[in-house]
Amino acid sequence: MVVKTSWWSLLLLVSLWGLSAPALLLRRLREHIERFQESSGQHLSSGLGSGAVTVPRLGWLEQPLDPFNTSDRRTFLQRYWVNDQYRAGQDAPVFLHIGGESSLGPSSVMAGHPAALAPAWGALVIGLEHRFYGLSLPVGGLDMAQLRYLSSRHALADVASARQALSGLLNLSSSSPWICFGGSYAGSLAAWTRLKFPHLVFASVASSAPLRAVLDFSAYTEVVSRSLTSAAIGGSLECRAAASAAFQEVERRLRAGPGVRAKLRAELGACASLDRPEDQAELLGALQALVGGSVQYDGQAGAPLSVRQLCGLLLEGDGNHSYHTPYRGLRRAVQVITRSVGQRCLSFSREETVAQLRATTPHVSGVGDRQWLYQTCTEFGFYVTCEGPQCPFSQLPVLPFQLDLCQQVFGLSVASVAQAVAQTNSYYGGQTPRATQVLFVNGDTDPWHVLSVTQDLGPSQPALLIPNASHCLDMAPERPSDSPSLRLGRQGIFQQLQAWLQQAKERQNRGRV
Repeated sequence: MVVKTSWWSLLLLVSLWGLSAPALLLRRLREHIERFQESSGQHLSSGLGSGAVTVPRLGWLEQPLDPFNTSDRRTFLQRYWVNDQYRAGQDAPVFLHIGGESSLGPSSVMAGHPAALAPAWGALVIGLEHRFYGLSLPVGGLDMAQLRYLSSRHALADVASARQALSGLLNLSSSSPWICFGGSYAGSLAAWTRLKFPHLVFASVASSAPLRAVLDFSAYTEVVSRSLTSAAIGGSLECRAAASAAFQEVERRLRAGPGVRAKLRAELGACASLDRPEDQAELLGALQALVGGSVQYDGQAGAPLSVRQLCGLLLEGDGNHSYHTPYRGLRRAVQVITRSVGQRCLSFSREETVAQLRATTPHVSGVGDRQWLYQTCTEFGFYVTCEGPQCPFSQLPVLPFQLDLCQQVFGLSVASVAQAVAQTNSYYGGQTPRATQVLFVNGDTDPWHVLSVTQDLGPSQPALLIPNASHCLDMAPERPSDSPSLRLGRQGIFQQLQAWLQQAKERQNRGRV
């Protein structure tokens, strides 16, 4: 085991959208939130005693590249982090923070939960980076021959292998209860680890976990639309109507002549010409991501726009409800977002997007664009559309336009993607997994909660739905401005863990008799 210290890559607040202009914007938004929380010191505020400075340890595990073929001797190094400042003995609980489709850094064991929960039970905290993301990269790049070893099933096998290897490396008792934590896709992995390896993992907390794979994720925009009307977070019926008017004005200008489109391009910050339909779809998708991101990350530290702020821009000075005023508000929202996240353009050409995704050289920080697109094409779908009659935004980009990326980048047909989504739900059970001792935590503002579990499935499958909470907000470091409902939700997580760990303690005591 190699151990050294490093400080980079922060709190994981993921966006799962299929890759194109929308996903690129959401990625920048998430990275901006991470940087903000780093500079404000929030990644250290939770999990540190008064005046104490604890540096988590970095280690590497040698893992099989193909865990399902024992004759294949190829391996890769998987990165993990350890925070042992609270560890209370050899048989103390182990809180395992599972990484998702991004690099994983020391904040995974220092901030938010599980780090905030560890002191109550003297738990050891471990963060495990997902294969093919961050620095946990197999040798050989990201060509198709390599990507066949990237899937949630491979990731679960890594968790099981790491669970056994780290027990020896860290001198853990066989009676130590392991609790998995994860948010978004990693939240699904936390639940599925308990489903597939109940003998290795005692319980799991799955935050904002999309358990049901879906090809056409139109429900995303339905939740965004509904959230824009929520007075509790600053929305209103007038706000949603203004958003709809702004999109109608953008589409009207796209249908106009080249001169009008050129002006629109300059005003909204599109890198590409807007004369081609595919580049128009990229722009409209990015605008929807801007609105969707304001909802998805509403109220989070570092988010450039909350729902309240977005609605304020769209409705500012709107006395006559013309299309022009909401459009001006949308333009200002674009400026706020792009300046905050340091993005050169709101949208790029479709040709440039495809070229970037075809590149097989991995990036060691942030979201792995090519890797995650591959997982959406071969497992999950998650392609956000707005094709229903009640959608207040643009009906572009349509589903075939998004699925075409799987064909252009990987040569995968629409039929194969649809089949992969069906197989994922069959393998894991969709929104009715048979895993016990899993706590599902969601916020009803978060568009992803509709793919998760929001009601108890049974006495050992509890669910918490936190009013007015956004994506993975329960995992973020605590703040004085946290709402009463968020505080109550975190209290519910604590109480459920307390009950489960009490069961584990009783089991340990029986084993000693």
